Amino acid sequence: MHKLAGIELGGTKTVVVLGAQGRIDERVEFSTTEPAETLDRAIAVIEGWRDDKPVDAVGIASFGPIRVDRNAADYGSMLDTPKPGWSGAEVVAPVLEALERPVALDTDVNGAALAEHRHGAGQGCESMVYITIGTGIGGGVLINGAPAHGLLHPEIGHVRLRRAAADGFEGACAFHGDCIEGLLSGPALAARFGTHPSRIDPDNPVWEPVAQDLAELLAMLVLTVSPQRIVVGGGVSGRQRHLLPMAIDRVPALLGGYLRDCTRHKLAGMIVPPTLGDDAGPMGALLLAAKAFDAHPIPTPASHLPV
Repeated sequence: MHKLAGIELGGTKTVVVLGAQGRIDERVEFSTTEPAETLDRAIAVIEGWRDDKPVDAVGIASFGPIRVDRNAADYGSMLDTPKPGWSGAEVVAPVLEALERPVALDTDVNGAALAEHRHGAGQGCESMVYITIGTGIGGGVLINGAPAHGLLHPEIGHVRLRRAAADGFEGACAFHGDCIEGLLSGPALAARFGTHPSRIDPDNPVWEPVAQDLAELLAMLVLTVSPQRIVVGGGVSGRQRHLLPMAIDRVPALLGGYLRDCTRHKLAGMIVPPTLGDDAGPMGALLLAAKAFDAHPIPTPASHLPV
């Protein structure tokens, strides 16, 4: 079986893994700092493994926005991102040059969506959406099991939706103010509450407009993408477990009876937490590595062929 390496490049944390499709054998985590330092460290981890465990291909599941179109002149480069120092950074080129192995790139949320579709909560679904709510908010969309690309890739975190009545919070997104990321991300909640969200009791009424904002996002996805499954992950939703059920409770009213099948019971089975937890992104990166190897297989040296 081919040895694959994956890099989940997150806005806060980078995870480097060695394994195969559906299996993580080794894992190293460290903080995402400036581009050269972060990528050099990820490369060094893989090179260390390669000393005694051949690595056949590498998958990168990265925060963004990042250019994923292989035909674009700036393929593999970061676009204008809120992460300081990363706008314009080359992500694929340093890995490809250092490791000389096939490399595949997609967004971190598309990677997580691929993993949940293949091995987790999205199994058996032709269409699904993976949402992560953490330092930022991202959304990966799969149609017929393949990530949706186009002009760029889905930037669901930056849509602007109807606000909860009488909610005066201005939002915290540097680009759009009160887009969904500016309302629901970890930094946005800290700005909204004036303290870390973990210090706010789940029964506190300040969660009401937050749940309403998340419900607006879920209703929008139901109406626009018509997914069979919406998987909601990330640190905020993982730690604030009351938030997703609160939002689901509000979705039928937002749909206004237009989709009669979308009852509270139906939605509760359709909008779910990730099965793979924190492994979704790294396992997605390994699936991308497998895709890279399938597209550009490395010939087996004659000395390694069976006799």
